[in-house]
Amino acid sequence: MPDIPLNFSRAEYAARLDKTRRAMESAGVELLVVTDPSNMNWLTGYDGWSFYVPQCVIVPPHGEPLFFGRGMDAVGARFTAWIGEESIIGYPDDYVMNPAKHPMELLAQILTDRGWGRPRVGVEMDNYWYTARSHAALAAGLPDARLSDTTGLVNWQRAVKSPTELDYMRKAGEIVTAMHARILEVVAPGIRKNDLVAEIMATGVRGVPGAGGDYPAIVPLLPSGREAAAAHLTWDDRPMRAGEGTFFEIAGCHHRYHCPLSRTVFLGKPPQVFVEGEKAVLEGMEAGLEAARAGNTCEEFAGAFYAVLKKHGITKDGRTGYPIGVSYPPDWGERTMSLRPGDRTVLEPGMTFHFMTGLWSDDMGLEITESLVITEGAPELLANVPRQLFVKD
Repeated sequence: MPDIPLNFSRAEYAARLDKTRRAMESAGVELLVVTDPSNMNWLTGYDGWSFYVPQCVIVPPHGEPLFFGRGMDAVGARFTAWIGEESIIGYPDDYVMNPAKHPMELLAQILTDRGWGRPRVGVEMDNYWYTARSHAALAAGLPDARLSDTTGLVNWQRAVKSPTELDYMRKAGEIVTAMHARILEVVAPGIRKNDLVAEIMATGVRGVPGAGGDYPAIVPLLPSGREAAAAHLTWDDRPMRAGEGTFFEIAGCHHRYHCPLSRTVFLGKPPQVFVEGEKAVLEGMEAGLEAARAGNTCEEFAGAFYAVLKKHGITKDGRTGYPIGVSYPPDWGERTMSLRPGDRTVLEPGMTFHFMTGLWSDDMGLEITESLVITEGAPELLANVPRQLFVKD
């Protein structure tokens, strides 16, 4: 095995692999093709900005996982993954962006040559990194195999975090705390949004003592005024204006582990709709956090929050939170559970969520959120930013 620095012990990686194989057995698959970069990282430690080309980790019935990726990215696997040299396979660069051939054709041949051309193969069909062409090429190259959709199989194994994972997420919480502090220091009428984002991102990358920052899976979101009715706008080069509210949805990131946190700043005197929205959200958050305990369900967690909003005459469409952890662009969620009616997943100690309590109307947006760890008692909050609507002249 390579002598490289790893973010987790080899024993923890071995436990993850065993857990995944048990899930494979339950799902009736013998070979797993993992294309979600978060899952690739969780299984092997591989960390590189290479998810724009076909790549995957293969989990066979026995032995080490295999990394399959572009040749130049196979070098990165040698520096970041715990697997040995014989388990790292790089494909030639003439497979990249070539309409005449596809890397999955080569992978199919490699699997066949290793005697894995006829098994039950699980693939992650519903994710951002496994294209229709990838699936067609792999299926055509493995005509005797049975391909089935195992989207989320590895994601669900990541739900309960290890002590080391939680430590990284606490560090990410310290980083996002510093990011929000920097926002409050510099935000003012007249500052260009791109300059404000530069301060946010610089703070996030610098990190805090003992924990450097990584790039987040989502860039800062900070629409203002009426544009804040849209939940996912980024920024422009226009100056911030008095008389407008801006929500800041950002995340600290450490070793690819995320802690998202949102706060809202109003420049000037906030109108009543913001004052009333803040009151409802804060009261609802207290109720939700009280229900965020091991043994309760995602539905019960969310329902406590929704019940308070209903009392205030507010209807919130969609879910109000999701699990978080290790992630790559374009999303920092784990794509498993949702905090919403109908999700009866039982909460367990060590699960981690972004409690997304944002409210959006036709002409404003208000976000005051928390990221947390489920415990037997009250949840542990991962960041330490005052829970309020910030008002600044």
